[in-house]
Amino acid sequence: MDDNNFKLQPSELRDGKRLVKKMQRNRQVRKGRKRQNAFRTFLCLVMNFLIIFALVYLTQMPQWYLAENAFTAGESVQILNNDIVSTPKILASLKNEEVPKVPIYMADTKHLKEKLLEFTPIEEVYIRRYAFPARLLIIVRERQPYISISPDVKVPPVAFFTKDGTLIGREYLPLKSEYKTLLVLSYGNKGDDYAQWDLKKLQELEDLAKHVSIYSKEPVEYIDLRNPEDIYIKIKTVNIRLGRLDSEIYDRIKRLPSVLPQVHLMDSDIKYLDLRWDNPFLKLGN
Repeated sequence: MDDNNFKLQPSELRDGKRLVKKMQRNRQVRKGRKRQNAFRTFLCLVMNFLIIFALVYLTQMPQWYLAENAFTAGESVQILNNDIVSTPKILASLKNEEVPKVPIYMADTKHLKEKLLEFTPIEEVYIRRYAFPARLLIIVRERQPYISISPDVKVPPVAFFTKDGTLIGREYLPLKSEYKTLLVLSYGNKGDDYAQWDLKKLQELEDLAKHVSIYSKEPVEYIDLRNPEDIYIKIKTVNIRLGRLDSEIYDRIKRLPSVLPQVHLMDSDIKYLDLRWDNPFLKLGN
């Protein structure tokens, strides 16, 4: 056999070298991909670790937690719309409450709301939570003052009613000047104890004052109900004696426009204008 038959041709040698180089390149590519995949896996592990660490760190930051003296110093608690119940009084009621030990977004504020609703003037409470720094915003809605009670016109009110008929004592007095209430003089006797008045009674007194104001064209200064059988209503011009609170009292009030011009012409001291009779008359002072 001729040995020349086993020799590779130059073209075959070139093809073989190309194949070897191609296989080497493929191995290098596969190794590179393995290294890239390994690096990516490592990088993902590091990123996940950093994310978990960051989340844990963020949740443990002090800005998420209320200060231990939040209910005593008051710096972490802001109270809004409390015109009747003072801020110091509200904070004093919270000073024995336990400050939440959890992040502010997890804090349960129901017990705080229940505590504040124990104040009679407070009708509703809304509590909002904020972080960085952790704090509470307490928004209260108070009952609206309606009628003030006093035993004498020279004595400051001792109690007041709200528009829903709730009676509130002197611990929340005096009211701020922006509250305009109807002043009613009453001793609170057993025969007419104002503590027993219902909303219908209050609305009746307001309606009475409105009628007097409309027919006299003057604001009512107070209603004197110290003797329930003999009612007086004071306007700027004169003190009006109306008598009993019966079904005819509004007819007596309608006489005011025809009588008040005479009152304005009087130079004498007038004690009261008596409307109890068909023919009203002026009672002069001594």
